[in-house]
Amino acid sequence: MTVQPPAAQPAADTPRHRRRGGGGRDGERLMVPPAAFTSYYGRPVVKASPWKADIPAYLFLGGLAAGSSLLAAGADLRNLPELRRAARLGALGGVAAGLAALIHDLGRPRRLFNMMRTAKPTSPMSMGTWILASFGPMASVAGGAELAAMLPRHIPIAGRLLSVGARPAGLIAAAIAPALASYTGVLLSDTATPAWHAAAGELPFVFAASAAASAGGLAMLGTSLDQAAPARRMAVSGALLALGMEGRMERSMGISAETLHRGKARRLTDAGRALTLGGALGTIALGSRHPGVARVSGAALVAGSVCTRFAIFEAGQASARDPRYTVIPQRERLEASATAASMGR
Repeated sequence: MTVQPPAAQPAADTPRHRRRGGGGRDGERLMVPPAAFTSYYGRPVVKASPWKADIPAYLFLGGLAAGSSLLAAGADLRNLPELRRAARLGALGGVAAGLAALIHDLGRPRRLFNMMRTAKPTSPMSMGTWILASFGPMASVAGGAELAAMLPRHIPIAGRLLSVGARPAGLIAAAIAPALASYTGVLLSDTATPAWHAAAGELPFVFAASAAASAGGLAMLGTSLDQAAPARRMAVSGALLALGMEGRMERSMGISAETLHRGKARRLTDAGRALTLGGALGTIALGSRHPGVARVSGAALVAGSVCTRFAIFEAGQASARDPRYTVIPQRERLEASATAASMGR
């Protein structure tokens, strides 16, 4: 008597395979399960940035200073002294706090000066250092003039020099401001971090528009309604443009856009959009008639800009830690290149 071996289980009953019609014996075909994107020893394919909270804070503060300088220059030329003062002080505070955050991240002030030993036009970090070094003194002179004018006692020589130099310094700072507001977006997208790199086309515009919204919102906090009209216009236009560019950015990011809707980045993204939209609507509806609504709307716009910077930062860090966001876009680019090559033959 011959003992028959036990019958093999169907492929569909095994946990590693599933039944699919067509091909193979008895209409079955073995399929490999979905790939698990891992890396050697469980390490990420791309190393996450070592940056901490100081860097997204700097991203926000630099944008706030840039937008405030533009607003201050316009107020100066239109003879709106109250708005000019609020915007110049906002620029001064933004650049001072942003510089402090940057130095804290670097660890030593000497490292910031070491970055200025050379100028590399192809390096966003090198160019950004020189942009900040050019903008900072000009914004400080303009803001310093406002501080000197607010003192109870007049400063004989220094006060006079600051007063004379305030307008040209403010105009120079305003000319540099667009570069300061947008270069940080170029800096992030120039890295290998998947989410930031995927947003290269829109990220500088998101940051610049968010900077305008925050600068307008901050000026609304310290300016009376009759002089704050330019600030309201800047705040609303910046907020709407930022929201529009964020939506376009998500569509262009591909799979990396998932990181904006997971974990801490999701909470920050939702908060940023709600605050930005709410601040813009409040400004449009009642911001020109009710001082309280104007201040609340301005504060919401500033807070929304903060959340936007931190959300993008957290999304980038999350994308670097997950190999999927490196492997899948690379595979898609290779497949697209192969398809284009085959169609060209």
